[in-house]
Amino acid sequence: MERVVITGLGLVSPAGLSTEESWASVRAGKNCIGPITLFDPSDYKVKLAAEVRDFDPEKYMTAKEASRMDRYCQLGMAAAAEAVSRSGIAEASLDPYRVGVLASSGIGGFETMYRECRVLDERGPRRVSPLFVPMIISNILAGHIAIRYGFNGASQCIVTACATGTDSIGQAFRQISHGYLDAVVCGGAEAPIIGVSVAAFSNMTALTSSADPLRASIPFDRGRSGFVMGEGAGMVVLESLSSARNRGAQVIAEVAGYGATCDAYHITAPAEDGEAQRRCMADALREGGVKPAELSYINAHGTSTPPNDVCETRAIKALFGGECKTPVSSTKSMTGHMLGAAGAAEAIFCACAIRDGFVPPTIGYREPDPECDLDYVPNKGRPADVRCTLSNSFGFGGHNGVLLLKRFEE
Repeated sequence: MERVVITGLGLVSPAGLSTEESWASVRAGKNCIGPITLFDPSDYKVKLAAEVRDFDPEKYMTAKEASRMDRYCQLGMAAAAEAVSRSGIAEASLDPYRVGVLASSGIGGFETMYRECRVLDERGPRRVSPLFVPMIISNILAGHIAIRYGFNGASQCIVTACATGTDSIGQAFRQISHGYLDAVVCGGAEAPIIGVSVAAFSNMTALTSSADPLRASIPFDRGRSGFVMGEGAGMVVLESLSSARNRGAQVIAEVAGYGATCDAYHITAPAEDGEAQRRCMADALREGGVKPAELSYINAHGTSTPPNDVCETRAIKALFGGECKTPVSSTKSMTGHMLGAAGAAEAIFCACAIRDGFVPPTIGYREPDPECDLDYVPNKGRPADVRCTLSNSFGFGGHNGVLLLKRFEE
């Protein structure tokens, strides 16, 4: 089995337009939630979102290329450009058939879908864009990345709702560890902040209607009332250790384990006992040869919805046999919930936590919930010897994905 390491990170998020800018904001506990500007929310109960501000796609591609991509894909290409550049794999003499892409979106081209449906209704079928289909499909991001860099290995797309980014990295980890590929660009992207999406999530009571950015995304707090919609993209370059060594690449962290389970319970709600989530974390730890007590930090799914945060707390406590002293925080308190991009962004935050020896906070935490009684790193991050982390993602349909990241040691 090949060891798998991270050699490149790329992130475009509400917290910043690069990995380092985003990490600096999260490390500082910056609230990145504000009024919706991507559409007019006057008639909506929900007024807040976590938008990617000041994003100019033409800094990453030509105007023509940008016009042929949905916003989710533009964000994904920007994140991929950073990850590939930082890793150096595009300039390396790797066999292109041994370099793959595993990138996706939980929803796909939602903005394009909405726009072109309106074109059909208002202007007729002849005016629907011939690029409509390739702009909305979730796999097109992987295709665009492969085309741009000439990566001829497996180019694939996994869609598991809010676990999409995590499962993309996890399956890429498996492709490399089992010897099918030498390197993979992997992650997720999402751009769901449009009227129909916000209306739908709001009507299912998943989103908070709080008008106060400081009390909107408040994971594990007793006053939580739903998540805040976010957008963005996270991309990671995974590589076999032998490939990274051969080309002298800088190793940021090691991916040591991956777990995937399903609640098999409900289309949107998590199973109350948290058993499938516990098993998912346990599987990732087992693959990496790590005991729960050896964990330095857990980046929780932590959506700020009443059921999720209780179930995840139960699952973590069950993993530890009843008492967990490991720091657990939700960076969604700052970035909102980026849906299919969330897991990749949070894996990147875990890699940065390992690299810099720092645990990010859960901000907005004021009122403890007796059912959520872990160390949530309230409001202020802290320096720590971060050697081993879990990154949790739990999606609609009961899809659970967990990544185990370690500090790289020879």
